[in-house]
Amino acid sequence: MQEHVVLLHGIWMRGFTLGLLARRLRGAGYEVSCYDYASVTRSPEEGVARVRHYLDGLPDGARVHLVGHSLGGLLALELASQGLGDRLGLGRVVCLGTPLRGSAVARVLAGLLPLRWTLGQARERLCAGISALPAAVEVGQVAGSLPFGLGALVPGLERPHDGTVAVTETRMEGLADHDVVSTSHIGLLVSDEVALRVVGFLRTGRFRAPADAHVAA
Repeated sequence: MQEHVVLLHGIWMRGFTLGLLARRLRGAGYEVSCYDYASVTRSPEEGVARVRHYLDGLPDGARVHLVGHSLGGLLALELASQGLGDRLGLGRVVCLGTPLRGSAVARVLAGLLPLRWTLGQARERLCAGISALPAAVEVGQVAGSLPFGLGALVPGLERPHDGTVAVTETRMEGLADHDVVSTSHIGLLVSDEVALRVVGFLRTGRFRAPADAHVAA
């Protein structure tokens, strides 16, 4: 069975920012796509619909894993909750620095009229997060704890945090596994430690890397 990983970027980003993580996952034996979507000018619902349309082009019987950074993790979870239909198999979901419980930084930006526009149509989803994880899929979350980023200037952002998202915002009942890595929000995309954890979870449903796990540098 072909195993395909779809990577979903976060707000204000593009698919190419996932290039290093994609290369490392390909080195571990996965087919990988970096899906590029409009994170601000289109709604998360439109983003999910477009990812679903993209998945229609994958071969029958493929097992699809979803890996999302920040907002991309929320899209991945929405897609997983809807299911992939009978043609494709749904694998596992990995979130990287995804504010499952909503983002304090987003709520601060949303409350400042001159900056509210920066969140675009993702504002409501980022502020509120989700109420529960999809029950039919294993979901893992990797959080960062290196407080480097503009979010570190937001008063009240609970520590530890990755400069944008607090570790507490990444936790939710029902996660199959949760891990914290000493890296920043953007660093989650380039850390080899994070890549190893992603491979471990995709293979086993846990972040402890299997003995044969490796990623290309």
